[in-house]
Amino acid sequence: MGLLEKENVREALLWKPLPEKPGYVKCNLCHRRCVIAPGAFGVCGVRKNIDGKLYTLVYGLLTAANVDPIEKKPLMHYRPGSYVFSVSTVGCNFFCKFCQNWEISQSRLEKGLYGQYISPKRSVELAIRNGADGISYTYNEPTVFYEYMLDTAKLAREKGLFNTMVTNGYMTPEALEELAPYMDAATVDFKGGANSDFYKNYMGVPDPKPIFETLKAMKEHNIFIEVTNLVVPNVGDYVEDIRALARWVVDNLGPETPFHLLRFYPHYKMTEQPPTDVKTLEKLAKVAKDEGLHYVYIGNVWGHPLENTYCPNCGYTVVERQGFYILKWNLDEDNKCPKCSANINIIGTYERKKRDLIFW
Repeated sequence: MGLLEKENVREALLWKPLPEKPGYVKCNLCHRRCVIAPGAFGVCGVRKNIDGKLYTLVYGLLTAANVDPIEKKPLMHYRPGSYVFSVSTVGCNFFCKFCQNWEISQSRLEKGLYGQYISPKRSVELAIRNGADGISYTYNEPTVFYEYMLDTAKLAREKGLFNTMVTNGYMTPEALEELAPYMDAATVDFKGGANSDFYKNYMGVPDPKPIFETLKAMKEHNIFIEVTNLVVPNVGDYVEDIRALARWVVDNLGPETPFHLLRFYPHYKMTEQPPTDVKTLEKLAKVAKDEGLHYVYIGNVWGHPLENTYCPNCGYTVVERQGFYILKWNLDEDNKCPKCSANINIIGTYERKKRDLIFW
């Protein structure tokens, strides 16, 4: 079977030929906008120029298909207590030296293509059979399997499932425009407080500025947004960077936007770094709150008080959590604080279902 006959190989979306460079193509999926020579891959390692056309080689070639609590994404304020069928492929358009999923995200096709083909229809069927409420495109950067995400999201919406993605935010405006009608919520991951030197030196990304444009476009499209920031000790834990990021979120997305500070653990090419000190996370959380954010969380610290949701008006604990699980739900039926009646920015009402996994 030839490469183009394989079910996981499809002509890509969002590219154009370059008449001034015969045989070359330009990919317009992410802000790198790669110019790709004949026979070469884009930076993501999964989109290839074959005879002057751009193809995705990971359409439905899944490396993971799991049912997760939505809080794992993390999405604390969108459909709390629900389950999402989480899928991934290989590849990424970033080169994070600290990536926790580097086995799949940093895999390049030159080193071997792997995964199990599952069609969009089958993914939706599996999500429903396993009691999932939605589908999450996650683990590696979903932008690089855009065609599969788009097709699956359309089918999921038809079947009454919601769609979420965990993304680095480097998707182009034209890519988001086509996807937005089918995407309900997104976790947008920053690292190092969006410090441009950190992005260049530790992530191989020339400029984080496009991420802010993506966030504003998501808000315009009514996609529910939660923002995370990985705090890498010594090199990505500067107070002024977190202050600036928090201030931008308040000014552009609103103070009610959930904001997560994630603890770093040694991974991949940064195993010499220690885990983030919890006191550092607490200090940065206070900085974010002082800038006006209502809902600031600390992630990857199981059992920390800042896993809970507190009423921004009176401070009452309206949702108590441990890790990915809700222990107490204290909101009234309208998602208002029962003590002071303040509105809490949470979409949906908590109902943790019991499930029996069926899977394949």
